[in-house]
Amino acid sequence: MSQAYFIAGTDTDVGKTTIAAGLLHAAKLQGLSTLGAKPVASGCNMTAKGLRNSDALALIDESTIKLAYEQVNPFAFEPAIAPHVAAREAGVTLAVAKLLADMHTVLEQQADFTLIEGAGGWRVPLSGLENLSDLAVALKLPVILVVGVRLGCISHALLSAEAIERDGLQLAGWVANIIEPRTSRLEDNLASLAERLPAPCLGRVPKLKQATADKVAEHLQLDLLA
Repeated sequence: MSQAYFIAGTDTDVGKTTIAAGLLHAAKLQGLSTLGAKPVASGCNMTAKGLRNSDALALIDESTIKLAYEQVNPFAFEPAIAPHVAAREAGVTLAVAKLLADMHTVLEQQADFTLIEGAGGWRVPLSGLENLSDLAVALKLPVILVVGVRLGCISHALLSAEAIERDGLQLAGWVANIIEPRTSRLEDNLASLAERLPAPCLGRVPKLKQATADKVAEHLQLDLLA
């Protein structure tokens, strides 16, 4: 039976892609077919084949089902700024309706394990009053929350979880990505998160010298999603 999840973060730069790639790698190690997508990405590099985003490429690397780059990352913008601002500067209107067709194509591949990665935190704007979270709602996907463990992460995580629940989606699990290992009272903070977040912790990923997908996967437990 295929499983699909939306990957969200408590903020920008909390390691969503690092964790997503690790989860995909862990699924591959279990013999599952995998597919990752990132519908909107800013901070892309111009190549001979067009704009390419390192996060989207990392997901492609861990996907056993291969799609064209434009299907994995249909909206790519060069400046590393908020996606809705980047889109406006590029003369593009971001809308959930535009993203749905591409993401339905991804889901129709029926990979055993599919991840669709958001951008920034849960309430990243698209255009008008639409947010990227509205895409997760339209797709009715359960959410895996990446918590960037640093000062202030408890409030960010709990507010994100509350918003996900308020939007009618299931928080399927969360991952503690320890981006600041010198965080004061680290164990106390992790215990508070485990106590208060209404979903299992899929793993605690330490600060790694080389945060490759295989190294990250060693710290994750996919079976807790079941």
